[in-house]
Amino acid sequence: MCGIAGIFTHAPVNQYLYDGLLLLQHRGQDAAGIVTGEGKTFHMHRGPGLVRDVFRTRDMRALAGEMGIAHCRYPTAGNAFHAGEAQPFYVNSPFGIVLAHNGNLTNWVQLKQEMFRLDRRHINTNSDSEVLLNVLAHELERSATGYRVDAEAVFAAVAAVHRRCRGAYAVVAMIAGTGLVAFRDPHGIRPLVIGRHDTPDGPEWIIASESVALEALGYSLVRDVVPGEAILIDEQGHFASRQCAPQVPHTPCIFEIVYLARPDSVMDGVSVYEARLHMGEQLAAKIREKYSHLEIDVVIPVPDTSRPCALQLATGLGLTYREGFVRNRYVGRTFIMPGQTVRKKSVRQKLSAISMEFRDKNVLIVDDSIVRGTTSREIVQMARESGARKVFFASAAPPVRFPNVYGIDMPSPQELIATGRSDEEICREIGADRIVSVGKEKGENRTFVAESADLVRRFFETYGVEKDCTVLSDNGNAFKDDGVDIFDALGFKQHRCYPAAVHQYLSPNDNRLHGAAKKAWTESMVDFSDDVLACCYLLNLLDWCNKDVREWFDTNLQLKEEKPTLERIEALIKGGRVSESEYYKECLDEYRIFTGQDA
Repeated sequence: MCGIAGIFTHAPVNQYLYDGLLLLQHRGQDAAGIVTGEGKTFHMHRGPGLVRDVFRTRDMRALAGEMGIAHCRYPTAGNAFHAGEAQPFYVNSPFGIVLAHNGNLTNWVQLKQEMFRLDRRHINTNSDSEVLLNVLAHELERSATGYRVDAEAVFAAVAAVHRRCRGAYAVVAMIAGTGLVAFRDPHGIRPLVIGRHDTPDGPEWIIASESVALEALGYSLVRDVVPGEAILIDEQGHFASRQCAPQVPHTPCIFEIVYLARPDSVMDGVSVYEARLHMGEQLAAKIREKYSHLEIDVVIPVPDTSRPCALQLATGLGLTYREGFVRNRYVGRTFIMPGQTVRKKSVRQKLSAISMEFRDKNVLIVDDSIVRGTTSREIVQMARESGARKVFFASAAPPVRFPNVYGIDMPSPQELIATGRSDEEICREIGADRIVSVGKEKGENRTFVAESADLVRRFFETYGVEKDCTVLSDNGNAFKDDGVDIFDALGFKQHRCYPAAVHQYLSPNDNRLHGAAKKAWTESMVDFSDDVLACCYLLNLLDWCNKDVREWFDTNLQLKEEKPTLERIEALIKGGRVSESEYYKECLDEYRIFTGQDA
């Protein structure tokens, strides 16, 4: 997660960009940068720290021009402490391009290798954003004719970026002498909105991560950047857009609504504040239905994101709402701090308890989420130290049990307190008397599975089994743990679509195994040694996925001593059961590149 903004004005743009970054500071607090364009010249200043600390008056004076982009960084890839990885990034060939990126590429390691082997481009850092910039630069060089860049070349380059890049990316960029470019990944995982301000000299434009940056700067919200869409605003302020990727399911990151975004933002047509109120209503309904026996004296939010949820919950249950924690405004957001040790130390610095609100009371503490458990554990302990009789803990979102690799720093299941634990076990871990969260608990998903099974059945009847492996989506998020249950319910356990479904559930983008998927592979009556799907998956990921996955594959597929050869895979594809599938051809092409057999 980062904050990005691109602005075109008919006046000096530097102050607008600075103010925009201040409004987006909640999205990243480790580094900041601004680049302005003056004709064909870029002016850049960037560095580590908060926006107010990075930019001085002399720095702002040097940022001349009427068009520019800005970035505040929350690192999820690369080195959190490397000043050279502050954005925007710059590349001089072709034409001169600067780029700011919010999100995370899941295939950046492979792309970095391709950049060197095939495109002859050197990537100087371990930042996936620099990789993305060089992919865009290379594709722009291929699509442009001569030394001028037009809209057709830009849109063709962005379309090629969509074909090569996997993961989450919302981007603003500038091409020297051409204009401002913005685009969003085909699934729309990270937000990006468009604003407009009409002046006597013509319209002015802003493209930013959240609508809050638009309204405070005097722009009106026009719409969201559509997933897969590219936008070009030229040096005269002319606006052009085009859909540059095939339509796929829109899967925005729910954590934007739960925690990351400001409550006064609107993203993908959803009011963040209204959504958080609705979470409170859901929590109240669950407590009424299942936990009405809890004797709750007072509802207390964990500032700031859980306040709307806690207020609506208290109203719905007719309970007293109180502010029991005071937040230190001069400590940053602990969730987006780099490193678990730093986060744990900062919780007590950030929050202090008002003892009179806890003493001799049964308190229901409401937080936005349970992720690592660091904050939750400390908060419960603070409530007990302040004299609370019982501490109940409510989470506006289901406990996070699986990693997020799309631009949020929760890539390791070992850091997630809910991984492999039931609600009761989580409750014991954080020291609470009871936890309540929105979402289905174990054993509550039977109706969901039945409804989803009917949906999948209709999908198969419409499209046939040749396309059935796409039903769980490349994000691996469509049915979560219930994906395997759905296919069991359909009676497809020995059907050849079953391994395909499980394969999709493992998710090429996630590089990890869910427990349910692992179980399905083990119990499924399929000979994976002769299955092209399993082989391609292994060859595509085995050398760079995490250690646990490698070891599991080595043990269960007996590939430790001998991997399938390229010739073996080709034979499987040519004579296999799914010889026409473009996905397998793509895997084979990636394997050729990865192993150097493409020459």
